[in-house]
Amino acid sequence: MNNRTWIAVERQISAMGAHVYEVGLFKPRQPGDTSTEPEMLPRTWDRETLLRSVSWLRYQNAQGRNIYIRPYGEHHLSLVDDLTAGAINRMKSEGFAPAVVVETSPANFQAWLNHGEVLPKQLSTLAARTLAERFGGDKSAADWRHFGRLSGLTNRKERHMDNEGRFPFVRLVESSGDPYSARKHFFPDIFDSFARQHLSRTLPAIATCTPNALRTIEEFRRNPVYCGDGHRIDLAFAVYALSHGAGEEDVRTAIASRDLSKKGSESRQTGYIDRTVRKAISSLSR
Repeated sequence: MNNRTWIAVERQISAMGAHVYEVGLFKPRQPGDTSTEPEMLPRTWDRETLLRSVSWLRYQNAQGRNIYIRPYGEHHLSLVDDLTAGAINRMKSEGFAPAVVVETSPANFQAWLNHGEVLPKQLSTLAARTLAERFGGDKSAADWRHFGRLSGLTNRKERHMDNEGRFPFVRLVESSGDPYSARKHFFPDIFDSFARQHLSRTLPAIATCTPNALRTIEEFRRNPVYCGDGHRIDLAFAVYALSHGAGEEDVRTAIASRDLSKKGSESRQTGYIDRTVRKAISSLSR
């Protein structure tokens, strides 16, 4: 095994701080080859399995596959892609120091920012897009589960090949793993934007409501955007209602108005309601 590759991988995933990762091994169609289709070979591995697989990843990389990584499931990171060195420096000066910086090709960088807590999918996507817009990253690559490149391996895109047919290595530049300091100021803006803008796009305009006329949880339950997903509905309503001045007990009562028997015993149902309300409060108070 190439020890430098193993070290780069170990440092990157340690700084990313997830327990389980999705690894994507992507083989693009070769120029002029119309007989094959691009192919993604997915793997879901814990940290130890990933490290044991570095030699196999190097082999697959040498066979033409680009190697990508992201945390499995909802997570505490945002990826900002296609950054310049100047953008990385500006991030640091404004309190958004990345937990991981990877140079994916000469003078082109990806940054993983650590929010310090797991964000729900919609909030995570909003955070990534806001960061990309603020620092000049690729907004089309900004969502809650976008892949980033795994360091210590090569970037196999044809446009990066040099005159001698060599591809650049994906280089791990920084790997502190630390949460960025500006999150305490950034979070309120994100949560306010989520509550007042994102939810208003999926419901009739909040601006049409009278000050004391909050929309009911039944209106959320009837809205097709949530696909009948009770958990999504409960959390979306809790964020909306609390951000518009509703009391915690009113929110708890509203959530309890549906059949929660699938959650188990009465104490389990109460625990589910408590967790949902706490998650909503956390989203709005940080």
